[in-house]
Amino acid sequence: MLKTDFLVIGSGIAGLSFALLVSQHFRDKSVLIITKSTKSESNTKYAQGGIATVLNKRTDSFDQHIADTLKAGDGLCDPEVVKMVVEEGPKRLRKLIDWGVQFDQNPDGKFNLVLEGGHSQHRILHHKDITGYEIERALLSTVKKKDNIQIIENHFAIDFLTEHQVEKRKLSSGEKSINCFGAYALDINNDQVITIGAKVTMLATGGSGQVYRNTTNPQIATGDGVAMAYRAKVKISEVELIQFHPTSLFQEPKGSPSFLISEAVRGFGAILRDRRGNRFMHKYDSREELASRDIVTRAIDTELKASGDQYVYLDCTHLDYGDFMCHFPNITEKCSSLGIDVRKDYIPVVPAAHYICGGINIDKNGLTSIKQLYTCGECSRTGLHGANRLASNSLLEALVYSYNSYVAIKESFQYIPETPPLPEWDDSGTQINREEILITHDRQQVSDIMSDYVGIVRSNERLARAANRLDNIYQENKKFFKKTRLTRSLCELQNLITMAYLITRFSIERKENKGSFFNKDLT
Repeated sequence: MLKTDFLVIGSGIAGLSFALLVSQHFRDKSVLIITKSTKSESNTKYAQGGIATVLNKRTDSFDQHIADTLKAGDGLCDPEVVKMVVEEGPKRLRKLIDWGVQFDQNPDGKFNLVLEGGHSQHRILHHKDITGYEIERALLSTVKKKDNIQIIENHFAIDFLTEHQVEKRKLSSGEKSINCFGAYALDINNDQVITIGAKVTMLATGGSGQVYRNTTNPQIATGDGVAMAYRAKVKISEVELIQFHPTSLFQEPKGSPSFLISEAVRGFGAILRDRRGNRFMHKYDSREELASRDIVTRAIDTELKASGDQYVYLDCTHLDYGDFMCHFPNITEKCSSLGIDVRKDYIPVVPAAHYICGGINIDKNGLTSIKQLYTCGECSRTGLHGANRLASNSLLEALVYSYNSYVAIKESFQYIPETPPLPEWDDSGTQINREEILITHDRQQVSDIMSDYVGIVRSNERLARAANRLDNIYQENKKFFKKTRLTRSLCELQNLITMAYLITRFSIERKENKGSFFNKDLT
């Protein structure tokens, strides 16, 4: 049994920035961060592009950033949320810089702002092509200096502690009297479950890209937070809105995660070509390569289905190599390691699952539908992204909402009651799984079903088949979960099945094409 004032689940930009804010204000309170892998392993770490915010008021404005975000979101954004995030962005960015993040600057000392798809102005701050890595470095370095923050690695959050566990009460979705008292977590090193009591819980577990065969998300992105929230009867919406990144590096054999070729490469001037060397984006959008991600992704998917090819090309050969290598050293090195010389060779690319635009419903303060449970980052649904996230808005969203949650908690913390006695995890009657193939096979099946039937372009028939096959997998595993002692792989399978079910169910319920969602039977 562990007890803490603040429990933070996840160690990306959302979780770390929140932890730093509350630790600085509540100096006599304890902050515990748990992460299921190493502390630096998160979706944030793999973010190449950067953070979108308005800094150059001579050429850019809040109104332009708001308009770009609303256009990408295709009518499903919350305009008030968009306005709030965009206008708060510069202030929150300054705090990130105070914590030691070093963004690239021009020789005149001003930030080197770049252009990405869907943006009307150069407004993306970046650190080379490894912005996320730099953010993780700086935040973890700052966290290390805080005496009241503890990070525990290799601890997998399993379920929230609510009245369901404490009072043995059956809960229903939308019930207003549900409280979060902490969470159960699996110590991966010894497969033992510990109980963590907390007055406030911040869920910042990132995305769910591993539900698909090709994804830019790391292996840890198995939808754990949304699946936990669903089991706790927390309100969830718009998880069918999956953004596929147009340009991940095509490799044989395929690895996971897929290596991302940043949006900024097209902003830098790279051109998309088919396998015969012909340009094609002019057929789909007047902005061509700089159209929003949903348009570019569907264009590539259409070209591949028509040609039967496995990939298209990204042409950087006409770009200044010195500037390209300076801006994208990681991409240049990765291509070179595969024998691709960007000075004369085209880069083979293919779309990959990248970001989930929906998730756990939260208000402007990051509060979920149950008390004392806050959510921030990719696992949340704020209303900022709508049907299609504008490039580089996600890190900005995490900064703004982690701050908003901190401000709200600062006002309410004194009124939060003490955590009640909590039951320990009961795994009596369970057995150790001796056949890992039962887990790995079903995990592969889930990703195959989702990629083939619930991918970039969907149809009523595909969705019906997916729902049927996923139900079979769920039924087969229902008893298996109950009788088997928990391991990381088993927990991830459970969460992936849950995420696949939710994405498919919400896809069936959506009756109009919006942004990243496209069902060919609705046209």
